Amino acid sequence: MIKKISSNVSRVSRHERVRKSISGTPERPRLCVFRSLKNIYAQIIDDASGTTLVSASSIEAGFEGNGSNKEAAKKVGLMVAQKALDKGIKTVVFDRGGYVYHGRVQELAEGAREGGLEF
Repeated sequence: MIKKISSNVSRVSRHERVRKSISGTPERPRLCVFRSLKNIYAQIIDDASGTTLVSASSIEAGFEGNGSNKEAAKKVGLMVAQKALDKGIKTVVFDRGGYVYHGRVQELAEGAREGGLEF
């Protein structure tokens, strides 16, 4: 009998493979994306010190609307870009988290670019 591999297990293995070459530095931290079925999350991480510099998600208090669509992802991208610019972060490395660069992940990236982040 053939057992189907979970899609999340496949995603985690893709993420580990990509993380071998992508790392956030203090000069250019990593913008990491996580999406669940109901919400989307973004963090800017300095891997050298292991700290989260900025985070934004669709479950924050000031967020309005549904957290599981492309409009919400774009809003989260704009929010994380605004918070990053307030902290003086202008360039980042984009880490799509093993997800396909399509749909909500792509909208978050485009929102972050519109907000002023460069990657």
